[in-house]
Amino acid sequence: MSEKKLRQIAFYGKGGIGKSTTSQNTLAALADLGQKILIVGCDPKADSTRLILHAKAQDTILSLAAEAGSVEDLELEDVMKIGYKDIRCVESGGPEPGVGCAGRGVITSINFLEEEGAYDGADYVSYDVLGDVVCGGFAMPIRENKAQEIYIVMSGEMMAMYAANNIAKGILKYANSGGVRLGGLVCNERQTDKELELAESLAKKLNTTLIHFVPRDNVVQHAELRRMTVLEYAPDSKQADEYRQLATKIHANGGKGTIPTPITMDELEEMLMEHGIMKKVDESIVGKTAAELAAEAAAA
Repeated sequence: MSEKKLRQIAFYGKGGIGKSTTSQNTLAALADLGQKILIVGCDPKADSTRLILHAKAQDTILSLAAEAGSVEDLELEDVMKIGYKDIRCVESGGPEPGVGCAGRGVITSINFLEEEGAYDGADYVSYDVLGDVVCGGFAMPIRENKAQEIYIVMSGEMMAMYAANNIAKGILKYANSGGVRLGGLVCNERQTDKELELAESLAKKLNTTLIHFVPRDNVVQHAELRRMTVLEYAPDSKQADEYRQLATKIHANGGKGTIPTPITMDELEEMLMEHGIMKKVDESIVGKTAAELAAEAAAA
């Protein structure tokens, strides 16, 4: 009988887009399906596991290593906590703001966890990664062929789509050498104009699919205030079913994905104009002062 293959996935997305909330609810739903999960938080905020652990913030590998003297002085039980449905949780952590490279924690954490056998017996390892800038450290799960399938959390806001496109560029850079693939986009609704249409258009341009559109619901905030996933706080809610659908789609994806085709900033703006979100700039007004424009308007 063949051994079950470990699925290594990563959730990337712009800061503040709801990436950690979306990932934790989705992973809780996967755990409900009977999957054994390890979460490796790769965001310096160390908030990738708080809803699973019902905690403010988990002690990070970097902070514990600093106290102990070095990461070699740590044991796996020092850094790993067990939460909802036996989900294993680890946070890499990061340096003080303005000092050092936050990506160093990602590299240190993954190497330590592999050496200590943290992945043993897991069906899924999930990396939760900050995605405003795909710097070398944050690209570690992609660059080192750790995460084989990437799910980008985005919305219909321009900067969220800009970040998603940048992340696609990072995936493309290592797709041929490491085999990483884009599993799909997850749109976390912000109730902006034509949000579903924009998400589907961006997915098509990036050579991927919109794997799920997660509607906005206040039950998410209510659950977060109690440091719980929606799956645990309101298991019979419509929102819990949305996360179950997303988890089922990821599970059914079977590790498949595509090599993305990132677009230029001009193409992104053209897409927004096609949907009526942006208006084309009138070239006749560029470079003119407000006084000159007022004079022209008065003479017209």
